[in-house]
This record gives sequence, structure tokens and C-alpha cells, in this order.
Amino acid sequence: MTEYMPEGFLLNTPENIAKITSKDAIYNCIKTGEILEAPCIVCDSRHNLIVDLGSIRGIIPREEGAVGISDGSTKDIALISRVNKPVCFTVKGVTKDEFGNECAILSRKEAQERCLSEYIRNLSPGDVINARVTHLEQFGCFVDVGCGIPSLIPIDLISVSRISHPSDRFSVGMDIKAVVKALDDNRIFLSHKELLGTWKQNAALFENGETVTGIARSIEEYGVFVELAPNLAGLAEPHANISVNQHISVYIKAIIPEKMKIKLIIVNTADTNIAHESKLNYFISSGHIDKWVYSTENCPKVIETDFTLT
Repeated sequence: MTEYMPEGFLLNTPENIAKITSKDAIYNCIKTGEILEAPCIVCDSRHNLIVDLGSIRGIIPREEGAVGISDGSTKDIALISRVNKPVCFTVKGVTKDEFGNECAILSRKEAQERCLSEYIRNLSPGDVINARVTHLEQFGCFVDVGCGIPSLIPIDLISVSRISHPSDRFSVGMDIKAVVKALDDNRIFLSHKELLGTWKQNAALFENGETVTGIARSIEEYGVFVELAPNLAGLAEPHANISVNQHISVYIKAIIPEKMKIKLIIVNTADTNIAHESKLNYFISSGHIDKWVYSTENCPKVIETDFTLT
């Protein structure tokens, strides 16, 4: 199965640069159908994308801008938002513009259709794939899974440790891993938390008696939930002057696997609030997962994902 990468992966490769900066190479790509990338510099009033090929001007006609544009299932914002960003495409032909200058006719839609038929539709629930963060909303993180094809990771599937906004975990342009949760024709549904390790795997990174840095993720009357890792949080007793997303130092009082609990004592706090992007430590970064069990063996609370059932 051929893997198609998110837009931007090819842009600065020597092979891609050599092809888009040579007219002869551009002509040859009409025959080979090779997928190339270049920066989109303008989206004109008719929503055609103008692409900087260096050696020749490139145009992606509106209807060739993305899968779904012609039938309305993809909105024109998907084209407008590509300005000043890399776009992938195949070369359909070369013509002349109104001034007599050569102009390459390109198709991003064709690149996406090939990505769907040769890559996306051959995936199965549980497959681990590459993705690139494109934008963040309160409800989740949008990613490019290949050739600009979008998917959403809902906020509750980003990590076990709850966050108030996807920006607490991701930033736009970040390259991440994701796991396929389900597929429906041209749509792919993703999760992320399963790649960040089980409770036992994360807890093994810490010891009783250590003082470490954590992030206050939730403040309740009975205590403060402190994130030690994206898939691991502990509970500290109530403490004054703590804010959500604040860095704090915590003493690990007890690690209790059978209850999946970590008891903490807050030692000190940072002077200011900081929106924190946690470092992602992937315990699984490739391959396939059939079933993922976060819970410890003897814990009555079961947290798991069975990809064979989706």
C-alpha cells in the first residue's frame, strides 16, 4: 500500500524542487502523472489557485482544487485557506495565458483521488498513520492525513488527561501520529490517545518520593488534577492561587496501580499562567492496534478501545 503524506512533506525535497523548477521536468510530469508540491500564492476571484512553480506559472482551476468542490460537499474555504501554504497536484497540461505566456494546468483533486483510492480506502481501523495539524477548534483538532485530505480528532480522543482546548496539546503545523478509528467512503475518523501509552507504561516513568513538574488541568473543590504526562494525571489536595494550565511542582506521595491513582502534594507554583504544549511521547508510532487497554489489570474501572468492533 502506497503511503501518501500530508501536504508540505514533499515541498523542500531535492526531487520536488528539481521538477518544479524545470520546464522540461514539468512537461515530463504530464506523462508520468507524478504528484508534486509548490506554494499557493493567490486564490483569485473565481477561486482558482495560482501556484508558484518557479519555471512557469501554474493554475489549479476551482473544480480541480479539491475532492468535493464540484458537488458542493467541500466548501470553497478549503481553497481560500491554501494561500501561502503548499499544495499538491498533478500536471494536466501546458497552455498559454492571455498574454501569451506558458501556463501549467494542475489538479489537486486528482492527487487527492489517488490518495483516497490507493491509500485511505486501504486502511483499516487500528492502523497508525502520519498526520499534520491544520487548525484547531474547541471541539477538536483538524489534520491532513495525505494530499490535503482532512480529518478530525475529537478533543476527548486526543489524550486520557483531559484538556480545555486542543491547543493545550497541539499546534498548527505540528506533525503527529494518529490511529484510524473508522472509515466511511471518503471520510476517515481518527483517535490519538491510544498511542500515548497505558496507565502502567506512563506511571513507570515516575517514582514515589520524586518531585516533578506537572500542569494543573482541572481544579475542583476536593483537589487539583495535575497532568504528569498526556495520558497520566494525579490528584493533589486543594491549593490556593492555582489556575488551569499553570505549571506546578508536585511531590509524588503514592502511586497506586490497582486504583489507577497517583497522590500528589503541591510544592510550589509558577508565577504566571502558561498555555503548555506537552511533549508527545509515543509508545506506539507505527503498525496496527487491534485492542488497547489503558486500565491496570486489577482496576475495576476499565478504559479500552477495541478497533475490531468499529
